[in-house]
Amino acid sequence: MSWKRRKPYSGKYLHYSVSRALRRQGKSNDEFEIMLSNLPLEDLIALKLELSVKPVNNRLYGIPIWKAIPDIVREAVFKFAYSCTRTQKEAMSFIGMPEVKFYEFKKIYGLDRFFNG
Repeated sequence: MSWKRRKPYSGKYLHYSVSRALRRQGKSNDEFEIMLSNLPLEDLIALKLELSVKPVNNRLYGIPIWKAIPDIVREAVFKFAYSCTRTQKEAMSFIGMPEVKFYEFKKIYGLDRFFNG
């Protein structure tokens, strides 16, 4: 019966969270996340790029940022899907990726290492 409450899921991936992983690494806290949530994604990316070139006097010649953008976005979406779903099968379905490719990208991006410290 659909109206009955289901037993809460309690699997390995239930506690995977990008926020929690970054907090554990000392890269995030409540105050930072509140400020970050007020920025649109475009501004956040632009700010991150600006901060990354400051140490080299705003020169990133030879780095193919435009070509790297799809890979950067894919990794971000992959981490998000992995953290917001309860199982790997749900994550595969969420991003529309076949199982073989999913495990390949999981290994490339090192998600178990990222989420488990």
